[in-house]
Amino acid sequence: MKKYLVDLHRLRHNPYNGLYTFSCRLAENLLNQALVEEELYYYLPRDKFGFFGTKPKYVTHRRSHKLYQADTARFDVWHLTTGISQYRPFNRKTKVVYTIHDVNFLVEDPHNIKRNRRTLKLMQHNANRADHIVGISQYALDFAAQHLHFGDKSTSVIYNGYTVSDFTGFDKPVYRPGKPFLFTISLVQPRKNFHVLPALLVNNDYELVIAGLNHFDYAKKVMEEARRWKVEDRVKLIGAIDEENKYWYYTNCKAFMFPSVAEGFGAPPLEAMHFGKPVFLSKYMSLPEIGRDVAYYFDDFSPESMRDTFEKGMTDYKNHDRAAAIRQQASLFDWKKNAQEYLSIYRSLV
Repeated sequence: MKKYLVDLHRLRHNPYNGLYTFSCRLAENLLNQALVEEELYYYLPRDKFGFFGTKPKYVTHRRSHKLYQADTARFDVWHLTTGISQYRPFNRKTKVVYTIHDVNFLVEDPHNIKRNRRTLKLMQHNANRADHIVGISQYALDFAAQHLHFGDKSTSVIYNGYTVSDFTGFDKPVYRPGKPFLFTISLVQPRKNFHVLPALLVNNDYELVIAGLNHFDYAKKVMEEARRWKVEDRVKLIGAIDEENKYWYYTNCKAFMFPSVAEGFGAPPLEAMHFGKPVFLSKYMSLPEIGRDVAYYFDDFSPESMRDTFEKGMTDYKNHDRAAAIRQQASLFDWKKNAQEYLSIYRSLV
């Protein structure tokens, strides 16, 4: 019997971030595809035991395991699912798969030199222990390789999937725009670059709806830009939303905007593409791998350039019926495929 431990300790953190979603979707889809002779052990806080039903075996996560955890040699494979995990097997027998989501902290806060060095040191330690290193995009893997030494370790790119639930008939959004609207969703933090979006509302009648946790200071900067362009009455920060509301906003928006400058993958654009919506993305980081040739890209973030890209993109979308091609591109990213590829790596190591 082969035993695979999957580190899911991030489930004790914010349920609105990408690592939480990655952990949940990977765990769910591994369960559906593991063979009879393979046992899955999920390493998570005790209050999360039973979160994935009775099929997996649960291993209690404790902070003291950073220092030592007994009996880790019973596992054939240990999957480090987060870049900065400090929880590893205390033996050399167990094979380690290490997933790197990004090293975006180097872009977000380049002046925090001590913190960045400390984080890179931890990631290097994980890379040294790994038998196989996975990037969630080619960009994430390549950017990490510029700052970490992989040596002759085998590497792969395994794209995340995305999930959109269907709530046909739901019509009670937390905020109902009174005009046609543009939509975006994510944590309202500087790397998401949302403050460049209010300028797009000049000389048109659109509203801009920004969903996601917005208790960060950066939300003030977004609204300062809205006031600068005299469109503050049409910029709405609506906070974190549930799946029903996400469905409504994706279904009803005119376009999806995602000008992020630090993204290891980028699930929100895929969710919008699922509905065949025109998506306008930053040309940086991993986002061109997501949108390929069906998305529209901001070459820079000057208001004039962005407005030009937006206007041309909306005209192209309308005149050439791009919705089917956009949906097809989104369909290439699938959590089932993601789990299949991870299982293949587990099996190859044992």
